[in-house]
Amino acid sequence: MDTNMIGSKIAKARKEINMSQAQLAQLMFISPQAVGKWERGESIPDIITINRLAEILGVDLNYFSENFPSVNTEENVQIQKEETAGSSTAEQPLINNFNGSNLVGSDFAGVVAQKRKFNGSALRGSDFSGADLTGSSFKGSDVRDANFDGANLADCVLSAMDLTGASFNKTILVRTEFSKLGLYNARFANAKLVDVKLTKSDLTKTLFENCIFEGVDFNYSDLRGVCFDGQTFIGVKFHNGALNDATFRGATLKNVSFRSTYAITNRYYRALKTINFDGAMMDKLTYASLKGLGADLSNVTVL
Repeated sequence: MDTNMIGSKIAKARKEINMSQAQLAQLMFISPQAVGKWERGESIPDIITINRLAEILGVDLNYFSENFPSVNTEENVQIQKEETAGSSTAEQPLINNFNGSNLVGSDFAGVVAQKRKFNGSALRGSDFSGADLTGSSFKGSDVRDANFDGANLADCVLSAMDLTGASFNKTILVRTEFSKLGLYNARFANAKLVDVKLTKSDLTKTLFENCIFEGVDFNYSDLRGVCFDGQTFIGVKFHNGALNDATFRGATLKNVSFRSTYAITNRYYRALKTINFDGAMMDKLTYASLKGLGADLSNVTVL
């Protein structure tokens, strides 16, 4: 792999979203000197780091390939001109890219901003309440303490970022993807999560209140000590997650799977025994599955 070529592409993508080396380094949890070495071709990021770079810079992973065409060739520019000439101005969004922007405390309340890009941006404390953000992307951004109450986050991607203290009260969450996140003290309340992914994330301090989970995937997430009391779960997967001391008191569970994809170890059995299902109601299949794994179901009602 050509280190100089990779370095040039990193620098190009970074500059196109007006992001400094220091800002990129902060989002990558590395030093600015390390970014400088990449861009000068003195070192090269590993494949996992390149994946994260692609998310933050808003580029396809193939962008770092030697055969990937330049985004600024004369041919591409001409194509863009022809496409623009063939469509009305009213059909084209004026602003669709907020990548790498400093938008701390911004007011986006009630806006219609579908399919926008907020990758690698500083959005701490911003207000997105009531906004229609359908299909938008928030990758590698700082969204601590942001307000998404009543917002439409259908088909949005929130990945590799910090959502500490964010609020999701009555938020529309359909096919929304939350992955590789920090959700310390984030709050999901009075919401129905449909076909949502909450994967590979730390949810140990996340607050869930009066929610309905339908088709939700918690694959590889840390759910130790999480309170799901009184909430409803339909077709939910808790695969490969840490569930020690989680509570489902008074919850309703239908067609819910707690199995590990890999071999079930004694450690996994012991973790399931620490889950509190007191007062829960569950269908026969969920009950049989948990019983077979040794969970304490002494105070459970079978539907």
